[in-house]
Amino acid sequence: QVQLVESGGGLVQPGGSLRLSCAGSGFIFSLNTMGWYRQAPDKERELVALIDSSGFTNYADSAKGRFTISRDNAKNTVYLQMSNLKPEDTAVYVCYTRRNLNSGYMAYWGKGTLVTVSQ
Repeated sequence: QVQLVESGGGLVQPGGSLRLSCAGSGFIFSLNTMGWYRQAPDKERELVALIDSSGFTNYADSAKGRFTISRDNAKNTVYLQMSNLKPEDTAVYVCYTRRNLNSGYMAYWGKGTLVTVSQ
């Protein structure tokens, strides 16, 4: 019963900021890689940011310098702090978790939260 519940989406003006949160349950949060993907209309789902169990992060080129992913294992929560938002950031942002296994891995996605960047 893995669950990922996103919050924090909404309408923001270009240049503004927003912080997304994702609360995880049904797994040992501290052992999993966590991340954020996004999907805009008529676009494929794309990676935004990942943070692994050791705290190592990586970002899509479009997110570098503007977005920061972090995690609080005591709260079973991963965050995405977004700044200098642009209209092209408009998308449904989806929380992601992955646990590596001996052969492959198991991955899960949340239902998503909509971020709309417009004037």
